[in-house]
Amino acid sequence: MAAALFVVGFCLLTGAMLCWGFCHLPCEKWQFLASLPSVRQPDGCWRGINLTYYGFFNANAYVLATALGICLLAALGIPFAGFFWIVTALLGVCVPASKLIARLVEKKKYTFSVGGAAFVGILGGPVLVWGVGRVLWAEMGVELPLAASLAALAIAYAVGEGVGRLACISFGCCYGKPLAQTHPLVRRLFGNCCFVFQGATKKIAFADGLDGEPVVPVQALTAIVYCAAAAVGLALFFGQWYRAAFLEAVMITQLWRFFSEFLRADYRGAGRISKYQTMSLVAAGSAVPFALFCPPSAAAVDILAGLRSLWQPGVLVLMQALWLFAFLYTGRSQVTGARIHFHVLQDRI
Repeated sequence: MAAALFVVGFCLLTGAMLCWGFCHLPCEKWQFLASLPSVRQPDGCWRGINLTYYGFFNANAYVLATALGICLLAALGIPFAGFFWIVTALLGVCVPASKLIARLVEKKKYTFSVGGAAFVGILGGPVLVWGVGRVLWAEMGVELPLAASLAALAIAYAVGEGVGRLACISFGCCYGKPLAQTHPLVRRLFGNCCFVFQGATKKIAFADGLDGEPVVPVQALTAIVYCAAAAVGLALFFGQWYRAAFLEAVMITQLWRFFSEFLRADYRGAGRISKYQTMSLVAAGSAVPFALFCPPSAAAVDILAGLRSLWQPGVLVLMQALWLFAFLYTGRSQVTGARIHFHVLQDRI
């Protein structure tokens, strides 16, 4: 019963977040959270540093994914040291990879690639988890169930990237093709539920001049597919179908990434098949041998123990530090600027 309520609560929470985001975030006012004065200009104005909702929603997604991963790992009986080092190792690899791969593929210095980070995480995750498991066994005598642990991380990744698409909607990146340039069937499907982005500082405007034009809501589709994959993965996880949960989460997210790029209009590198699409196919293919040959795990799941683990002081501090790091790392806009002028309201003196 507790597991079923957990899945239902997860669906309600993510569904509410996504519905709100789809309705509001394409608007211009949902791009910038704040501007901080940094350097005073000769004309008396200040040059500002823009803090964005892109960073805010990215930080929320990081924390939500991490919290879910910690909860599921703790539900397997893995101690705090285990999930701390698993999370730290994965984030330590994937966060820098998001910027490095975007620079290599798109030749852009000031951008991030979730697809690149996912590719590195999916390929490197089994090795990192196996390594942490060896350390736990040597130091604490605790056995780390590999299949169950990787299933938990794959589910957490799916929901993190799904909710993280709210950041893309806010910034206007990862946008779909104009409806006018798509097949008539696509126009009929999305004619009443398309995205229309507003604001000259959104990426869709300064990169392709598509602000104000109906486009395929590919970010929304990706968010729905990924969160649905996470929900199905949770059901399989609680049924102790760990290898199936891992395979389902990885295959659905990576195959959708391959297909969804045909609906996108933003630059993804040269060629009809982008490097990101190739990465997604490689990542999906790498999950198959794992699901076939990884030893099955019989670890029991205690979701109540997992939920209790989130209230530990160490976990709370970790989440707060992670949110702040993710917000500052991804939320300080490097492609927009601001001029700030302060003045006194004479009629209120």
